[in-house]
Amino acid sequence: MRKSQPDSVSVPPAQRPGEALPGTASADLLTLIAQAIAANGGWLPFDRYMAMALYQPGLGYYANSSRKFGLMPQSGSDFVTAPELTPLFGRALAVQVAQALRESGTTEVFEFGAGSGALAEQLISALDALDQPLTRYTIIDLSGTLRERQALRLARFGERVSWASEWPAAMQGVVVGNEVLDAMPVQLLVRQPEGGWHERGVALGAAGQLLFADRPSELTIPFIDVEGGAVLPGMVTEIHPQAEAFMRSLAEHLQRGAAFFLDYGFPEAEYYHLQRHQGTLIAHRLHQVDHDPLGDPGEKDLTAHVNFTGIALAGQQAGLDVIGYTSQAHFLFNCGIAEMMAGAELRERAMGQKLVTEHEMGELFKVIAFATAGLQFNPLGFAHGDRMHRL
Repeated sequence: MRKSQPDSVSVPPAQRPGEALPGTASADLLTLIAQAIAANGGWLPFDRYMAMALYQPGLGYYANSSRKFGLMPQSGSDFVTAPELTPLFGRALAVQVAQALRESGTTEVFEFGAGSGALAEQLISALDALDQPLTRYTIIDLSGTLRERQALRLARFGERVSWASEWPAAMQGVVVGNEVLDAMPVQLLVRQPEGGWHERGVALGAAGQLLFADRPSELTIPFIDVEGGAVLPGMVTEIHPQAEAFMRSLAEHLQRGAAFFLDYGFPEAEYYHLQRHQGTLIAHRLHQVDHDPLGDPGEKDLTAHVNFTGIALAGQQAGLDVIGYTSQAHFLFNCGIAEMMAGAELRERAMGQKLVTEHEMGELFKVIAFATAGLQFNPLGFAHGDRMHRL
C-alpha cells in the first residue's frame, strides 16, 4: 500500500504494551528508550519517543539499514511513495520547480528527506530536459544509510548533487519535500471528561515493556479550546510543534525562492473533526497498517497526518508568503500530468492514475507552497482548484 491512511485510525489506549523482538536492533533501541524514560522520571513525552524510534543514530527506523521503499512487501519494504510508483510524478513536479527557479532567478534545488533518491533523479533529469539551468541539487537528510543509496543512484549527475545533515547557512532556490512533514515527531493529547488535555507519553511496565501513560498538561489546541471546535471526552489527537519549528527555520534560511511540500493531511477544521477522534498516528510495516506504535521500535515507520493550517500559519508568521494549497490531483493536472500520461506506456498510465484518483492519492495528499517576501508570481500548480481559502 502507499504511505497513506484511512480517515479514522486507532491509537492504542493507555497501558497497551509494546514489545521488542529479542536479539534485534529493536531490542538495542528499546534499551536506550528505557534509559531515556528512567532519566526523565519514568515518563517520556511521545514526541521524544517518536524521535528516537525514527532517528536514533544507527538504530532508528530512518537511521538503520532496513529497506523502506518498494512496491511490494516481498522486497522487504514497508511502503511506497509517489516517486517510487512512476517517474511521471517527478516530471510533473519539475514543471512547477522550473517555473519557480525562473521567477526567483535562482539555479539551486534543496530536497529534504530524499528517501531512495528517486525524486531527485526524476527532478534533475526533467529539469535538464526542460533546459532549466540547475547548478546544484542539495539533499538534506539525517539518514547516513539512505544517503549512501542516494549517492549510488545519483552518481551520474556528478558534483551537481551534494548532501548536508543540517540547514545550509543561506539558501537561494527552490525547496521540495515529499512526505517529509508527516515523519516529524508529534505530541499526543487526550481530552479529559471535565475539559482540558492530558499529554500522552511512554512509560515502562513491570516486565520492561513500553506502555502509554497520560499526564496532566497545560498544552491546548486553539482551534478547539478557543474557536469552539467539536470535541469528545477521550478524544486523542496530535499537535505538531516540530513541523511548525521546521517552517520557522525554513523562513530563517531561505533568502530568496519558493518551497513546495507534498504530503497527506487536512486543514485544521478537518484535522480536528470528530471523524478523527482517535487521531491520525499510525505505523507502517510490510505495506500494512500497524496499530501498535510502541511495538518493535526502529522496525516500523511512524507517521501522522499534517495539519496544513498550522504549517501555513507557522510559515506565514515567520515571514514567508503562502502562495498555494490544493490537492495533489489538482496540482499534478495543472503541471501537465494528463498530457504526460497520454504519451506514456500502459503501466506508467496505470501508476499515474494512482497519483490523481480520489480514492488513491489524489485527494488525501495535498500540496502547499511558500515564497519569500517580495517574490510574486502565480505558481502553475495552483492555477485551478486552489484551496487557500480553506486553510
